[in-house]
Amino acid sequence: MAKMILSMDGLVLKEIQLTKERLTIGRKPHNDIQIDNLAISGEHAVIVTILNDSFLEDMNSTNGTLVNGQPIKKHFLRNNDVVELGKYRLKYMAELQVGAGTPSEYEKSSAIRSSAIRPQDLQLVEHGTRSNVAPAAAPAPSAMPAAAVQLLNGANAGKELDLTKTLTTLGKPGLQVAVIAKRPHGYFITHVEGLQFPIVNGQALDAQAYRLKDHDVIEIAGIKMEFFLRS
Repeated sequence: MAKMILSMDGLVLKEIQLTKERLTIGRKPHNDIQIDNLAISGEHAVIVTILNDSFLEDMNSTNGTLVNGQPIKKHFLRNNDVVELGKYRLKYMAELQVGAGTPSEYEKSSAIRSSAIRPQDLQLVEHGTRSNVAPAAAPAPSAMPAAAVQLLNGANAGKELDLTKTLTTLGKPGLQVAVIAKRPHGYFITHVEGLQFPIVNGQALDAQAYRLKDHDVIEIAGIKMEFFLRS
C-alpha cells in the first residue's frame, strides 16, 4: 500500500496510508491531512488513488503545489516524488509489487527515459485487480456496454484495445498522461500530467473529466485513436 510521509525541515511528522480513494490536504480541520499553516490554503490539494495508481491535483491553492521542485496542476505520482507545500514536504512511497504491478512500473520508467514521442511508444497500461473471492461474492454484472479504442496512426495503426479494466493509462509519464476510467455511467477521459491536454474531436480538453461518446477521436502524445462502443 502506498503512503505519504509528511515532514518539515527534515523532521518526519507523520505517515499517511493512502487507503482512501480521495484524500484531501489543507489548512481547515476537515481535511484528511491538515496542515495548520498560513501558507497552506483551506483546501489546498487532493490525492486520488485508483487501484495502484495515485494522482495529485492542486485545488487552485493560493501558493501552489510543487512536485520535485516543479509547479503542477495535476500529476501522476511516482515512487519517491516529493510534494512541496510551503515549508512542508510529502514524500510519496509506492509499495512496488512483484508480479502484475511490476511490468507497469517498468513501462512507465522506460517511457521516462525516452525523450522523443514516437507513435510506437504509446503506452496503454490497463489496471485491474485479481480476487480469490468466490463467484457468488462478485458484484452483479454492469449494464455498461463494452468499449475499445482503435489506433488510427503510427506503427500500430488499426490495432484495437479493449477497455475492460477500471482504469487505462495512456501516454508517456513525464510528458503527457491521461486516463480513461470505466464508471457505471460511462467512460471518462481525464488529463493527468503534461502541459498539453488531450484533444477530443479536434478540441483540447480542460481539467474536468470528459465523458466519451461513441466514435470520439482522441489525440494524446501524437497518437490518434477512435473510441467506440462494441455492439
